[in-house]
Amino acid sequence: MAKRHLTRRQSWQIQKVQDERTVRAQRRAEQAEASLMGGDLGPEQAGLVIAHFGVQVDVEALSGELAGQVRRCHLRANLPALVTGDRVVWRADNQLGGVIVAQMPRETELNRPDHRGQLKPVAANVDRLVIVFAPLPTPYTTLIDRYLVASEQIGLTPLLVLNKADLMLGGEFDELRKWLDDYAALGYQVMSLSASSGSGLDELRAALCGHISVFVGQSGVGKSSLINALLPGIDLRVGALSESSGQGTHTTTTARLFHFPEGGDLIDSPGIREFGLTHISHDDLLEGFIEFRPWLGRCKFRDCQHLHEPGCALLQAVESKLISASRMASYRQILSSLVTESY
Repeated sequence: MAKRHLTRRQSWQIQKVQDERTVRAQRRAEQAEASLMGGDLGPEQAGLVIAHFGVQVDVEALSGELAGQVRRCHLRANLPALVTGDRVVWRADNQLGGVIVAQMPRETELNRPDHRGQLKPVAANVDRLVIVFAPLPTPYTTLIDRYLVASEQIGLTPLLVLNKADLMLGGEFDELRKWLDDYAALGYQVMSLSASSGSGLDELRAALCGHISVFVGQSGVGKSSLINALLPGIDLRVGALSESSGQGTHTTTTARLFHFPEGGDLIDSPGIREFGLTHISHDDLLEGFIEFRPWLGRCKFRDCQHLHEPGCALLQAVESKLISASRMASYRQILSSLVTESY
């Protein structure tokens, strides 16, 4: 298909919208600076970003008289972009709002490339990556492995959650059952549960307690339904599977942070069907497959790609069934995508 060219009027309209957004952002920044200079703000206090709306964010006060309250805040012009989970220093105004004056250092940062291939943070200070999948829509080990590689690279503890487990009654899901056994054998924590029936939810609550978690996975696997079951009253809009494609419709548009009564936080991020790993090196990819590590550096050739080279230690491990053939196939597919994919 030929590349679509914009008309002069379309280009002008796009530029006009962008210019108007820039002006509005500058105006908000000027208002924030004016509040700071005018002395109309309260003392500095600690806060937590629980939602992000363009140039404004919702901040929960963590200290002082306002502890537990949520304020819609502007950002000072010199601050970097904030994401849900950021810890900040902010000052309240006299109109139930406030101004963020500083960002605290991030312990971790979850990124993914945007459509231009530029890394974009989607959540901060997360320590647990909850990878949700289901019998339907059809799960793919390559997508799951992308998340696992990302968790290893960032330093997050992954948790594999099979939702809609009540659908796995027939023999047609034997392959999926084998996947679960293989991941558990590698040492990953795996849970099978059902948001609709409530089975397994107590185990999940216990695993999330005391952690800052983010749910990831393709649309339609039931992330919003799980959150509704874990946190009654949140009532996130639930998307149904498309009858024509069997894939889920996106429901969550803004990353939000929720507190569990038992302790710990949950960040619900927008559903994504592919998780880009274009920003990692070949070595990072290899390290992300944890069962590969004992054989790294033991191949005959130093530049071995582990595809079909003679004397490859990884291929020998596959032949000896020390590494599963499906994980090796997943590695090869991801390696190919590092070169061919664009976002």
